[in-house]
Amino acid sequence: MARDLAPDWILQGALAEQDKSAQWFKHKIANMSSEESTGPSKGLTLTVIGCGTLGTAILGGIFEFQDTSKMNEQADSDTLERLPTIFNACVRSDSSAARIRKELGNYKTPINVRQNDNVAATKEADVVILGCKPYATASILGNHEMRDALKGKLLISILAGVPETQIASILYPSGVPDKGACTIIRAMPNTAASIRESMTVLSVPTPPPPAEQLELTTWIFSRIGRVSTLPPNLMDAATALCGSGPAFTAVFIESLALGAIAMGIPKESAYEMAAQTVRGMTGLVLGGEHPAVARDRVSSPGGCTVGGLVVLEEGGLRGTVSRAVREATVVASQLGEGGKNVNGTRR
Repeated sequence: MARDLAPDWILQGALAEQDKSAQWFKHKIANMSSEESTGPSKGLTLTVIGCGTLGTAILGGIFEFQDTSKMNEQADSDTLERLPTIFNACVRSDSSAARIRKELGNYKTPINVRQNDNVAATKEADVVILGCKPYATASILGNHEMRDALKGKLLISILAGVPETQIASILYPSGVPDKGACTIIRAMPNTAASIRESMTVLSVPTPPPPAEQLELTTWIFSRIGRVSTLPPNLMDAATALCGSGPAFTAVFIESLALGAIAMGIPKESAYEMAAQTVRGMTGLVLGGEHPAVARDRVSSPGGCTVGGLVVLEEGGLRGTVSRAVREATVVASQLGEGGKNVNGTRR
C-alpha cells in the first residue's frame, strides 16, 4: 500500500521550527561560553619559559593535583578561586620538547609545547614562570615585544642568583613605569621538587605584591613541597640553605652509610638505613621538636650515641657545616653581582 507524503507546507513548517531550535541552542551555548570566559571562575593560562628540570617538576606537581582533584571530584582546602588550566612549556630544541612530552604526557592535563615561541606564549598567559639559564635573561626579556607581552601580568622567576631588581632593570631600562608594569616575584625551589618535597622560598619585597598574586604563587609552589617567604636581602642565605643544603645533606647521608659499610653492613642496606634515619629525624623536627631535644632524647649517659657525638664535636662538624652555609651565601651573593671564579678567589 502506497504511503501518502506530507504536504509541502507541513514539511516547511517543521524545518522552520527545527531551524529555530538549532539557532536557540547555538545562542545559548555562545552565551554560556561568554559567561565562562568572563566570569571569576575562568581558568588561568600559565607559561613556563625555559622549561627545564624545575619547570617540568612544577608543571608535574600542578598536573598531579588536578588529576587527583578530578578523580575525587573535589579540591583541597587551600584551592583558590582561579587556578591555571591551560599550560604552555617553551623550549628551544627538539630534544627538550620530546623530554617534556615524555615526562608530562601521562597526566590527564594537556601540555602545549612551544619551540622558539616565547613572546606569543607570553601574550596568551596570565602567569609566566621564567626558568631559563641566568645568562639568557637579557636576551629573552630585553626587547619591547616581551615587555608588551608581560604588561600587567605576574612574572615568577626561578633563576638562581638573579634578584628581582636585575630582572626589572632588564625589562624597564628607563625605570619601572607607574602603570602597566608586570609584577615580579622571585621563587627558589630546590632539587627535591621532582618528588614533591621541595623547600621553596619566595622573596617578598616592600611593599609586597598584590595579595592574590602572592597567594597564587604560594599555591603553585605548594604543589611541589613546602613554601616560606623572606625579604629579598635574605635570599642569598636561603639559596645556601635550601639550594645548596640538599648537597650538604647528601654528604652527611653518604658519611653515615660509609661508616656502616666499614663495619660490615652491605652497601644498599647502609644507604637505605642512613637515608631513612635522616628522613625520620626530619619528620620529628618538622613536627615541632627542636633538634637539640631530639638529640638529647637518644643520648644516654655512657652510651654509644654520646660516644659518637663526642667524635663529631672533636671534628668540628657543627662549625664546619655552618661555615659551609655561610660560604655558600657569600658565593651566591657575588655570583648575583656578576662575579666570576668566585670560589677560586675565596680566602
